[in-house]
Amino acid sequence: MMKIIGLLGGVASGKSTVAEMFQKLGAVVLDADRAGHKVLRLPAVRAAIGGRWGKDVIGEDGEIDRRALGRIVFAPTPEGPRELAELERITHPEIRERLKAQVEELARHGTQVVILDAPVMLKAGWDKFCETIVFVDTPLEQRRERAAARGWSAEEFRRREASQESVDEKRRRADIVLDNSRDLGYIQAQVERCWHTLLKPNG
Repeated sequence: MMKIIGLLGGVASGKSTVAEMFQKLGAVVLDADRAGHKVLRLPAVRAAIGGRWGKDVIGEDGEIDRRALGRIVFAPTPEGPRELAELERITHPEIRERLKAQVEELARHGTQVVILDAPVMLKAGWDKFCETIVFVDTPLEQRRERAAARGWSAEEFRRREASQESVDEKRRRADIVLDNSRDLGYIQAQVERCWHTLLKPNG
């Protein structure tokens, strides 16, 4: 029977690296952010976003300009959270349906383990898909350094972190915590132990 594992962590915690490690062990990774990007191309979603925020968020190619939209929904103003909530109201149901369809397709093909990487998993209620929640625990300063290496400003990091549930809440909701404070070998060993636990009949 297929197991769906939710993957949580703070911004720049190394979730993608951990997801890739699980993938190399045999899991299939579902990336909710990638699904969200595809959802933005749906005509109904594009029309709803254009109707809400106007032509400033539509690029020359007729597609949603994600950078322009991001500046609105992650704005450091009282309006920012309200705009983000409106975007989520438009996109989350479509993302959920896409993820659900992918899960059903994988189950038909006999997939054993699916890793769901979704930063807003708890907010969107997608944790209900999951049998187990794994949290990637990385110290705040390390996460800030990684975000800066990606070219994010301190304000961008703060906005992205504020748009998700708190790190403490994610850790509290987790069944398994992986310590990603050291080198790749250290986290790899934990991922492998976790993998063997997940594959146990009662894991």
